[in-house]
Amino acid sequence: MTRQAGRRDGLDEQAVLLVAGLADLAVSTLGSAVGTLRGLLRRSDSAELAAQAENELTARGRLALDRYAAVPPAHLEILARHAQSRKAADGI
Repeated sequence: MTRQAGRRDGLDEQAVLLVAGLADLAVSTLGSAVGTLRGLLRRSDSAELAAQAENELTARGRLALDRYAAVPPAHLEILARHAQSRKAADGI
């Protein structure tokens, strides 16, 4: 059982590392693309637009990580709280 749990943790860690590597690659590619766009678009407001787009994408990334990285509460904990609230409602 310990061997299986250790293997599972290793696979979970590997999956997290792969996702983090892909995210880093995407961010660096996006940074390069933004730099290229800044070079190509030399309008008076192009730098401001690129900065706003970069800020918006960064904020979206934070929201996505907060949404998907949060650990949901344990199933048994939810059941225990539900049972406790039932007992309190029944007056037991």
